[in-house]
Amino acid sequence: MARKHGRGMAACWYGIARTATVDRASAFAEIDDGGTVKVLTGVTEIGEGILTVLAQIAAEEVGVRPQDVTIGDNDTARSPEAAHAGATRQTYMIGNVVAMACSEARQRLAEVIAKQWDVDVDLIETANGEIWARGTNHRMTMSDAVHCAKSKGVVPVGSGSFGTDTTGLDPVDGSGRPWQAYVYGCQVAEVEVDTITGEVQVLGMWAAHDVGRAVNPRGVEGQIEGGIVQALGQGLMEDYQLQNGHTTTPGFAKYILPTSLDVPRITSIIVEDPDPIGRLGVKGIGEPAMVPTIPAIMNAIYDAVGVRITSLPASPEKVLEAIKRKEAETRQHAMQAAE
Repeated sequence: MARKHGRGMAACWYGIARTATVDRASAFAEIDDGGTVKVLTGVTEIGEGILTVLAQIAAEEVGVRPQDVTIGDNDTARSPEAAHAGATRQTYMIGNVVAMACSEARQRLAEVIAKQWDVDVDLIETANGEIWARGTNHRMTMSDAVHCAKSKGVVPVGSGSFGTDTTGLDPVDGSGRPWQAYVYGCQVAEVEVDTITGEVQVLGMWAAHDVGRAVNPRGVEGQIEGGIVQALGQGLMEDYQLQNGHTTTPGFAKYILPTSLDVPRITSIIVEDPDPIGRLGVKGIGEPAMVPTIPAIMNAIYDAVGVRITSLPASPEKVLEAIKRKEAETRQHAMQAAE
């Protein structure tokens, strides 16, 4: 047969929020005129959708619609520090501080309105841009509530600060607790290997990942799919070459990236195991989605044609060479057995 199919599986774990070094974030929030919310934090959007997630978190905490939330300028000359955009920490670190800041702002507003209505503050609820006292007929818009609070000299603002429990690592053997939270995942790959050309085509990927609490499930699926496609490129196509300190793969004609035609059917399974430390129970799913992809594909290649590819990428030339080497070894063993 020219084409053979195989399946492979791989699992992974990944650390979220460093404790070996200091990791911290902070944010300001204000419930503004018109019942809208503005949030200030030094977060940087690099395509992972963090601004959407933060708007959802702020809306949930205050009781407004996500479209009524504005995430302000991230220049740290004018907003609190949020630290770096990397290491799959954004949702965990900045999401928690935004929730804390918005919760404090809401509490300030609730206390004023509770006093206005002469009810216990614990009876105050907010949602969809309205505020009311549970079990009573008291109800008004958030816009009116903010106007009421400001007329009494109270501006509903809040701040939040969240940091990891910095423990450091043993200076001698490096042992310790390097991360505050952990996520886990497992992926299965199905491939088709052309034994004549060595070409590998990934037909399908099944990915189950623990993400803590999924604030935006569609965004989580997008992260998983994006990580798989990026890892697929690294595993099968991308081969950066240097010669005498200069690249010999300067363009996309030689440095091959996956296109839409190379993307397999991806089935994402979101596992929600809330983090016990953070306020929201969130963790993260950026880089972790990439970790098990390549091992799963390499295991699937082995299942299909019985060869182990131990260096990347698993190019057609490399796979074909491994297949021919295996066939030659098989013939040699058969000849030796016949003798």
